[in-house]
Amino acid sequence: MATAVPPTAAVADALVRLGRVPRVGPSAVHRLLAGPPIAGPAIPCRHSGSVDVFLEAIDRAVPGGILVIDNAGRLDEGCIGDLTVGEATAAGIAGMIVDGCHRDSAELRRIGLPIWSRGSVPVGPLGGRAGLADRLSRARIGDVVVTPDDLVVADDDGVLFLAAAEADEAFGIAAEIVAAERGQSERLAAGASLRDQLGFDEYKRRRATDPTYDFRRHLRESGGAIES
Repeated sequence: MATAVPPTAAVADALVRLGRVPRVGPSAVHRLLAGPPIAGPAIPCRHSGSVDVFLEAIDRAVPGGILVIDNAGRLDEGCIGDLTVGEATAAGIAGMIVDGCHRDSAELRRIGLPIWSRGSVPVGPLGGRAGLADRLSRARIGDVVVTPDDLVVADDDGVLFLAAAEADEAFGIAAEIVAAERGQSERLAAGASLRDQLGFDEYKRRRATDPTYDFRRHLRESGGAIES
């Protein structure tokens, strides 16, 4: 995307502020190689033991999209490897999210495409399985169903998905959260405790007279950004 991508933690907090429940991938789906956050339109596909579904998805994709691969969380096969990732990179794909495993780890690190998966395994698919009619219209990552109407945001913390239509608003709030937390961090490094910055003594006084006054309300009213 053209603008800086906020971290997933800030986007998740922004979605909570908007009254949304963040749709996050499982923690077991983690990044192969550390790097900055990425974001892009979801390109869902459902693997059934054959690489052709990836080629078909790549063939349809616009540059900057993120391939979201549903391999049902399988740990017994690496469904992507160096050739698939090389092809995706050449086509302008921005990253891959795999609910399953990869292989050819050294080559994938050399290629450098951002990849999230459940880990690596040396064996590839041992045969094709029945193809799925909706193989290019939806993908399940953990408990989350992803469609082409979704945007993917991913970084070293993990992966989350949101409706593309709400991305601008969520990203705007996330940028505000990042700026507020950066300011708090700088003041903390300069010697101002987080308790003082967040008015923790005032919070305790308010809570003593009003048991319904919780910390999230206090943060909203005081402009703190440690929680959403």
